[in-house]
Amino acid sequence: MKKSLLKKYAKLLVKMGVNIQKGQDLNIYSSLEQVELVTLVVEEAYKAGARKVRVHFHDEAIDKLDSIYQSEEALSKLEIYEEAELEFRVNNLPARLYITSDDPDGMKGIDQDKMAKARMARYPILKPYLDKVENKEQWCIAGASSFAWAKKIFPDLSPKKAKEKLWEAILYTSRVTDGNPITNWKQHNKNLSSRCEYLNSLHLKELHYKSSNGTDFKVGLIDDCLFEGGSEVTLGSKIVFNPNIPSEECFSSPKKGMAEGIVYATKPLSYQGEVIEDFSFKFENGKVVEVKAKKGEELLRKMISMDEGASYLGEVALIPYNSPINNTGILFYETLFDENASCHLALGAGFTNLIKDYEKYSLKELEEKGINDSMIHVDFMIGSKDMNIVGITKDNKEVQIFKDGDWAF
Repeated sequence: MKKSLLKKYAKLLVKMGVNIQKGQDLNIYSSLEQVELVTLVVEEAYKAGARKVRVHFHDEAIDKLDSIYQSEEALSKLEIYEEAELEFRVNNLPARLYITSDDPDGMKGIDQDKMAKARMARYPILKPYLDKVENKEQWCIAGASSFAWAKKIFPDLSPKKAKEKLWEAILYTSRVTDGNPITNWKQHNKNLSSRCEYLNSLHLKELHYKSSNGTDFKVGLIDDCLFEGGSEVTLGSKIVFNPNIPSEECFSSPKKGMAEGIVYATKPLSYQGEVIEDFSFKFENGKVVEVKAKKGEELLRKMISMDEGASYLGEVALIPYNSPINNTGILFYETLFDENASCHLALGAGFTNLIKDYEKYSLKELEEKGINDSMIHVDFMIGSKDMNIVGITKDNKEVQIFKDGDWAF
């Protein structure tokens, strides 16, 4: 990949992704394979005025060995230095950039039950820290090509050509290759904002999804919960940032306990380093009551049993089937990209900042309004070429939101 394009990408992630502020710290999380991109990001961050940039490298092969050989007790323990890092995060609010490039099958074969128990043991200790920083931080997740990920997508190409082709797709869908990426994203954010304004003007109380694949599903919406898309704004400091690059979604958080029917996934899901395929969820009274999958069904069952909120919805996201990501014709096996190819839902935690004037409410009050709370937030794709979505307004009028997979307005 041309270094000039990677420099543009690095600048985009710093300026529009996390939007680092002068005197602010930046934490970068990345695999060892991305040293070139990370180096460019570090330089751009310092040029933008960052006080200190700290890079947290990992290697998936080592991660897998940790999961195999560490005991459940060791995996469950939050060490003193980890809590110190969390205290620093609460007190200093460093921006966070996650560069994802892992092998979709990289953790295949590990003891998922042991890992799930370890995550459940750690979460009660993590949660108070996470609650303190919620909506106050800038963060961004972005992709980078790697040999293993690229070969999963393009198995017939040589490793070098596959990696190059994946880089091309990442930079294209991230709006880097055509013109000025920052200008492109400002316009894209404006377009998404316009869509959300219209959706919010409808005062919807319910969405009804139907597709020929069997999806027939109704989900209730919260009275004062908004649709948002593209950029977000931090609480207090009012810093604008883009949490996902790329992103094509207008999303909201549904009302916990109000979901009925069945949804069929239209793309595989890479979860905890394993690929789940051909799956569906049946909902009653807002909760998943039946799970089916041709591959990975047991892992799905573990996922929805992580805590009480894991079997309820936290997000509804609207993305046209005719999206830049879907139009590449590539199945990425990576949620960041596949979730932005077409409509998706997410099980687990909802977004408290989508409630109008959310800063006036406690977390408990936001949950009482219908925002789901969970240790997980897992997106899965349900969009199809013939999907139709009808919205029901508060005064019981029907409004066509999607027709044949695309916006109806």
